[in-house]
Amino acid sequence: MIKINDPLTLPCGAVLQNRLVKSAMTERISNHNYQSTLGHELLYSDWARSHAGLMITGNVMIDRKHMESAGNVVFDNEMMLPRLEAWASAGKLHDNHIWVQISHAGRQTNRFGAMRPLAPSEVQLNKMGLFGKPKAMTEADIDEVIKGFVRAAKIAKKAGFTGVQIHAAHGYLLSQFLSPNTNQRTDKWGGSIENRSRLLLTIVKELRWTLGPGFPIAVKLNSADFQRGGFTEEESLEVVKLLDAEGIDLLEISGGTYEKLAFFLLNEEENDVRPLKESTKQREAYFIEFAKKVRAISKVPLMVTGGFRSYDFCNEVLSNGEVDLIGMGRPFITNKDDIADFLEGKIPRLENRVLRTGIKQFEDSAEGGFYARQLIRYSKGRQFKLNMSPLWCSMFLVLYEFRKAMAKKILG
Repeated sequence: MIKINDPLTLPCGAVLQNRLVKSAMTERISNHNYQSTLGHELLYSDWARSHAGLMITGNVMIDRKHMESAGNVVFDNEMMLPRLEAWASAGKLHDNHIWVQISHAGRQTNRFGAMRPLAPSEVQLNKMGLFGKPKAMTEADIDEVIKGFVRAAKIAKKAGFTGVQIHAAHGYLLSQFLSPNTNQRTDKWGGSIENRSRLLLTIVKELRWTLGPGFPIAVKLNSADFQRGGFTEEESLEVVKLLDAEGIDLLEISGGTYEKLAFFLLNEEENDVRPLKESTKQREAYFIEFAKKVRAISKVPLMVTGGFRSYDFCNEVLSNGEVDLIGMGRPFITNKDDIADFLEGKIPRLENRVLRTGIKQFEDSAEGGFYARQLIRYSKGRQFKLNMSPLWCSMFLVLYEFRKAMAKKILG
């Protein structure tokens, strides 16, 4: 019987000391030069004490003009290596792995960062008026993106991070290329699923050649966009086959975009984007059913993030071979001091703490703001604070993004 505290050897030969992963959560705490800070070291040294086998950083961007958040770190030159080395060291304090999630926001760059962000096609994201109409990328733009991913991965390895994850989910640039809703190109980068996946596959190949056979390369991929005319499960499975042929070391399954926040919801029994079978509701993990379909066609190690809260259920899906790694995000905020005991089975269940405003239109932004504020508190050495105004939390991210972006422009 496989348990969550059993080690895992990846295809590249790297060994994770157990099957628990702190999945990516945006930290939003870079300095005005887009560098990591002491806050990153505090966060990751604290999380390292959980003894999680792997920690994946929040969005690290390849282009400071296309940020997911004004507080993102950007890996675009080696002058920041001393700070990055300290961050990587903090994440390895207890023989943990720490991987860098590398990303480009594309059309999901808000107006505070770019009024006309680059994207596969000129399809605007309509959400709260925060996003401008994008410009369709040229061949030269696409080439720069490929070089940017390679440059960021090289910096990550040189700094001492132990792996990288390519973010091709949640509606960011690589996900935009995969979706026919956002990729309406008629050249070799659009049309068929083979063409729409070309950018992702090219980046995977370039990273493997650059980083070598023994360095872990992971991909985060949507199971689907959950939107009419978007990236479907059938297309996702075709991409999985292509990734399998390239020999990636880990596939994390997620789903949704900024317009359909399947990856964001805490409780799959409420506000989900599509009807769920009762059996699925009872089984805790959002994307486990799709993982079974992936398992049927691919041998790539699998990770699912979302909904895992009980020790027995984690061990059940691992023993059944449904997944190889258990991803958790928000428990590393709300239950971070319990994770080490959870790994040993001393704490059987991690209880959700769910914020509700009572106003449906504000639920997503309130929860996002609540958890963002907790991360920022931790990065300053403060403790978890449960009692926060839901209304203030709902406004926090927009106000924080604006202030952070303006400060960078003034100081930069």
